[in-house]
Amino acid sequence: MKDIRKLQKVVMAALEDIKAHDILAFDVTHLTALFDRVVIASADSGRQLRALSRNVQDKVREAGGRIASVEGEDGDEWVLVDAGDLVVHIMQPATRTHYNLEELWGVPKPRTPRKTASKSAERPSA
Repeated sequence: MKDIRKLQKVVMAALEDIKAHDILAFDVTHLTALFDRVVIASADSGRQLRALSRNVQDKVREAGGRIASVEGEDGDEWVLVDAGDLVVHIMQPATRTHYNLEELWGVPKPRTPRKTASKSAERPSA
């Protein structure tokens, strides 16, 4: 599929069809030459994860696109669908939180400063 915007719309619709949540899309052309878009979505169960993956693959093929590869379909935590210029990550919420791909591909979340020991704790007692 030549038009990346069309491919992204197909993928987003396929994810919405099977009720994925927290769907985000990132234009990563300025970060890598390997692909143009990354889509991240959450699934509530291993069953939904696999259904979302299959639906994305089916809808991309129906629209004339191709699927280069799929990784993780035999697990219940994370599936990666490589549609060439667009990569889809479908994850369970805990896995998504742990790997935090949004920070890798998007805008980093502000970090809260670590609390330092109080000054009295840092001074040796005489």
